[in-house]
Amino acid sequence: MLIALAIIGGFLILTFGAEALVRGASALALRLGIAPLIIGLTIVAFGTSAPELAVSIKSALAGNSGIALGNVVGSNIVNIGLILAITALIRPIQVQSQMVRRDIPLMIAASVLVWFLLLDGVVSFIDGAILFSLLVGYLVFSYMSAGKDDAQELEIDTQPQAPWLSVLLIVVGIAMLVGGGILFVDGAVDLAKLFGISEIIIGLTIVAIGTSMPELVTSVVAALKGQSDIAIGNVVGSNLFNILGILGATALIQPVSALGFNDSDFAAMLIFAILVLPFAYTGFRIGRREGAVLLAGYLGYTGHLVSQVI
Repeated sequence: MLIALAIIGGFLILTFGAEALVRGASALALRLGIAPLIIGLTIVAFGTSAPELAVSIKSALAGNSGIALGNVVGSNIVNIGLILAITALIRPIQVQSQMVRRDIPLMIAASVLVWFLLLDGVVSFIDGAILFSLLVGYLVFSYMSAGKDDAQELEIDTQPQAPWLSVLLIVVGIAMLVGGGILFVDGAVDLAKLFGISEIIIGLTIVAIGTSMPELVTSVVAALKGQSDIAIGNVVGSNLFNILGILGATALIQPVSALGFNDSDFAAMLIFAILVLPFAYTGFRIGRREGAVLLAGYLGYTGHLVSQVI
């Protein structure tokens, strides 16, 4: 009963948190003249990735490297194969040329980098420092190169609000996403353990989906509001945050072992990242057909994982 309440309660908190975050971030972008894409790649992406950060650090300190690493790898797969797919199926996503030229290739490069760093079986302190430094560099570069003219294209369904209210909504939204995400994940993990599912499978599936719920709810809400930049920026930005920020920060605190992981898991993460590029480049939009292909790929990957449990 308590497990069910944790899962349901966590999802409800996530829903309200996502609404607050999107509304606050959208209003702040318009008020400050910052491009919505940059807001999606930074503030929204960081906010929706906060549960992954909390869960990964908590798992690593508890000696559960399988959950910590599986959470990052699995979340990146979920972000594209499930979240981006569902968002595109609900409403086709318009993609800016900057996303195709810079941000998506960087996501692919980060996926290759983490696989390379794990060739020795562990993400060490030095590896973590490299990853986290790259995140800082990416954020600085994104801010310095942010265009402001296209910020006026952002549409908000409410009257302009005071900056402090936008910031408050962002802070409250992030807090609710963190709390709701952890509550949802704890309930899901407890449920999985009742059925004797392995730590790695839990990390790649249940924990990954649970911590990615903020991205799902936020992207869907943004897409329904017609804010494609925030929707896709959230997904791509979250994947970059997961690898560079979350895995980097976790490794700085506690080295993360890849023991028990298969190359197929990292290959799946890389393949999904690569698929986004041609899909986004064609017509600079990700339509329902591309969303269906991504979702089919994710279901196939999940089926592969489930077959290892049965």
